[in-house]
Amino acid sequence: MNFGRGRREEEQGRGSGISIGGNNNAPNQNVVGQNISHVYQSASVQGAVDIETVRDLLTSFRTDVEQNEAGLANATVLRAMADSVDTSLALSDPQAQVGALRGVAQALPALVAGTAVQQGGQALANALSSWVG
Repeated sequence: MNFGRGRREEEQGRGSGISIGGNNNAPNQNVVGQNISHVYQSASVQGAVDIETVRDLLTSFRTDVEQNEAGLANATVLRAMADSVDTSLALSDPQAQVGALRGVAQALPALVAGTAVQQGGQALANALSSWVG
């Protein structure tokens, strides 16, 4: 009898690492086997932003803030920032527009970090940054 000899040939043909790609329908797990949830992707929108894109993202962000108001510690500030963007978009003076929009684009990510409106706030901030240059 040969103890301990198992089917080494078959085992060597199989990988024991992490598969990337393919048809993976199982929940994502990190390397220690814990489930990963609430993962968001973001993409840069440089070069593809116009005033209508900014307005659409602003509308969406306002809706997110209203729907999640109860869980937001700074909902009033976020609404005021949205109003500031709206007012700035209506200005005819490009310099005044740029300054105000740049300020919102810089401050907004910190205010929405870790909140239910993070994704929309980040998208709006990225769009504003790209639009004003």
